[in-house]
Amino acid sequence: MNIKNKDLNLLLLFKVLYEELNVSSAANRLNLSQPALSHKLNKLRHEFADPLFVRAARGLTPTPKAISISAEILQLVSSLEGFYQHQSGTDFLTQADRLVIYSTDYIESLLLPDLLALLTEQAPQVQLVMRHTQGTLPKQQLERGDCDLAIAGFYRDLPESFYQQKLQTEDFVVLMRRQHPFAKQQLDLERYCQARHIVTTLTGDLDGLVDQELAKSGLKRQVCAGLSGFLSPAHIVDKNDVLLTCLKSVADIAQKANPDLLINTCPVALPQVQISQVWHSRTQDDPLRRWLRQQIHQLLTLLNTS
Repeated sequence: MNIKNKDLNLLLLFKVLYEELNVSSAANRLNLSQPALSHKLNKLRHEFADPLFVRAARGLTPTPKAISISAEILQLVSSLEGFYQHQSGTDFLTQADRLVIYSTDYIESLLLPDLLALLTEQAPQVQLVMRHTQGTLPKQQLERGDCDLAIAGFYRDLPESFYQQKLQTEDFVVLMRRQHPFAKQQLDLERYCQARHIVTTLTGDLDGLVDQELAKSGLKRQVCAGLSGFLSPAHIVDKNDVLLTCLKSVADIAQKANPDLLINTCPVALPQVQISQVWHSRTQDDPLRRWLRQQIHQLLTLLNTS
């Protein structure tokens, strides 16, 4: 099949329609009138011998054919856009765009103060949207383009079409208030199991890594509450005789805000946590998103050495 007979702009139309699933939004994004977009959509449908996008209760919905070819088309268009934008040096920093990062409140607290300042200075037309990762890799969102980057310490077994980069490695520690009954004693394994604990649970499961390690030795701790974030538990520790097993940087943030909190070595032998950023191959060569990943890596490297 000869490519000279193909209108490659139709692939861009497919990408925008697939991402927006709304005719008006797609037309505005492509700077087309709705009749002009409808004309191009008819050509696109003829090209692939399929309706591709049909009307739904709200906007459009992709057909099975559209879903099956979406990943390859999105990657093709992204590579072409990256190629042309790369030829224009740093012009991509002046363009209007939106970056969506799935992560946790903990990562937000580390990154956003410096990252937002950096975007304001170097890419002022770019909007940043943070969404909660809910304890799992947002695989479909990354594939569809609803997510540009996912950052956390619990992503495992990535598909082949995904990339990842290690950002930092952290140890677990135990946070308690100065008035805790064990504050003036060595926090050994026996006292650790006797104490009441609060945990962060993004999935609602209270049986976490600590509990699994304790169970290997036939031990169990007393978990009295599970919370949906990494930062709010520190406020509860400040007012209650409970322990919080958390990452060292989370404990550092809490202690900086409240010097009465104490950081102890964790008596349970836990593996280190590797914080990584993950992205889909469709954005591998996009200059803005490549620049974003580089800035995040540099910012966390500076935080780790400061």
